[in-house]
Amino acid sequence: MTAGKLLKAVASGARPKTLAAGLVPVWAGGVLAWKLSGSFDWWLWICTLMGALCIQIATNFFNDAVDGRNGADGALRTGPVRLTGSGEMSFGQVMSFGAIFLAGAAFFGAFLIVARGWPMLAIGLPSLFLAYGYTGGPFPLAYRGMGEIFVLLFFGVIAVMGTVFVQIGTWPNEAILLGAQVGLLSAVLISVNNFRDREEDAKVGKRTLAVRFGPKAAAGVIWLEIKGAALLGIAWLVMGHPLLGLASVPVFAIGMRIIWGVLTLPAGKEMNKLLAMGALELVLFAGVFHAIVAIN
Repeated sequence: MTAGKLLKAVASGARPKTLAAGLVPVWAGGVLAWKLSGSFDWWLWICTLMGALCIQIATNFFNDAVDGRNGADGALRTGPVRLTGSGEMSFGQVMSFGAIFLAGAAFFGAFLIVARGWPMLAIGLPSLFLAYGYTGGPFPLAYRGMGEIFVLLFFGVIAVMGTVFVQIGTWPNEAILLGAQVGLLSAVLISVNNFRDREEDAKVGKRTLAVRFGPKAAAGVIWLEIKGAALLGIAWLVMGHPLLGLASVPVFAIGMRIIWGVLTLPAGKEMNKLLAMGALELVLFAGVFHAIVAIN
């Protein structure tokens, strides 16, 4: 494989279209920390962001390798072509790239541990392990129907709270609320992906929620995730930040279209556009949240 093809393959394996799930919690958490404290440490924020993105990319590579080995990304796949499943790279090669990015996450995480101590280690070690444990290991979460819970916690509540803690050294309730909203919106991406792939996943023993409980229940989960994230905006009133609830407006607007698509589109490639809309919904939420903080 030439250097150009290798670079293209690595970029494909990193799944750039999914990286909003790693970017948004650090982005939104940094904005919240700035609002609450009036100060901001760019270096620590960059280390947090790079650590989060490296963990997500590592997770993507491990997911590619394990799913490809297990036959979950075969010829019937309706999503983007994967490296291992297509034969473009071997299982070992893809796993190696996952390990490289995991080492990158540990590198940036070391600076956070020096700055904030053992809480960063307590967050970092499970995150590093679950990058592989999401689809690999003795209890792969994605194969046990726990993918949404993993994303809600580690790409939502924990990521946002950790980002805020790095900046201000405390664990405010606002970070829990924001983390829950971000986590629910990130989980939409996993839920739509699993809804689309449920028939193929069932054939290879990948017991996602969509496989375990069927399309109606899976659509209901997506509905709950979107509506839950939007309705949590009301809680900003209770916390004394009423304008921040307006960040839920894009969630209502785009979320209704996603729900309609899930209910009406057949499982297949047409649902890929719903994933793009889910990523847009997540980014717009963070963007509106940032804009409100900036002008308020």
